[in-house]
Amino acid sequence: MDFYIIIPAHNEEAYIGKMLQSIVEQSILPKKVVVVNDASTDDTQKIVDQFIKQYPFIHSVFHNSKALHEPGSKVVNAFYKGFKTLDSHFDIICKFDADLIFPKDYLEKIACIFQKDKSIGMAGGFCYIEKHGKWVLENLTNKDHIRGALKAYRKECFNQIGGLRHTMGWDTVDELLTQYHGWRIETDPLLHVKHLKPTGKVYTRAAKLKQGEAFYKMRYGFWLTFIASAKLASKKNSFSFFINTIKGFFQAKRENQEYMVSEKEGKFIRDLRWKNILKKIGVR
Repeated sequence: MDFYIIIPAHNEEAYIGKMLQSIVEQSILPKKVVVVNDASTDDTQKIVDQFIKQYPFIHSVFHNSKALHEPGSKVVNAFYKGFKTLDSHFDIICKFDADLIFPKDYLEKIACIFQKDKSIGMAGGFCYIEKHGKWVLENLTNKDHIRGALKAYRKECFNQIGGLRHTMGWDTVDELLTQYHGWRIETDPLLHVKHLKPTGKVYTRAAKLKQGEAFYKMRYGFWLTFIASAKLASKKNSFSFFINTIKGFFQAKRENQEYMVSEKEGKFIRDLRWKNILKKIGVR
């Protein structure tokens, strides 16, 4: 299968070399890799250029986004800057973060997942972070969720869900819409990917408000937002995260912000979420 990979990168000199080295050592090489240099002020581009000289399938493009770190819109804008440089001759499109180290058979295993079942629209492994000298599963990961750091989409699925939304929550709504359109999501718990920079290190309070905004835009409604916010806050061990998320939800509601999904899609999302919640507490 032909893989196209897009890697948004902003000041990633400490990680991008290790990330690209893990890509060029894959047992199945990607057809194209585009590193989107998002206005880096360090040696990110210099390191990328060294790989470009050695590997003709690696390319780069410059992008200048806003300086403020905004989860979702910033990285998706960078993704599409790279996507516009590609043709449509791919089977799988991947959005990978610049601070990952992949096992050497990662793309091979992902290809096998897609090949074994044509109804699978998304596939991925799991992010592990280093704690006290050991690599442990990043606690934001559910077994049925593919982290935004390592998304892989079948082309037909990617097109059908309308690609990535330019807002925080894109890496949740993509999976919900994948299921809405009848595709399956497959994760492989044996695919351990090293995540060198834990999620959320540079999020500001304003950025945290956007989590609640995302829940509103996905048409969760208050009670689903309350449950999802409490769950995330528990994983982050942060009560302030819960408060900010709820505030973000009501702020978006007051401003009557535009939804990410249609009313029909929203109903499907709410029904699916409640179904999964009831299943987890043993109610059939």
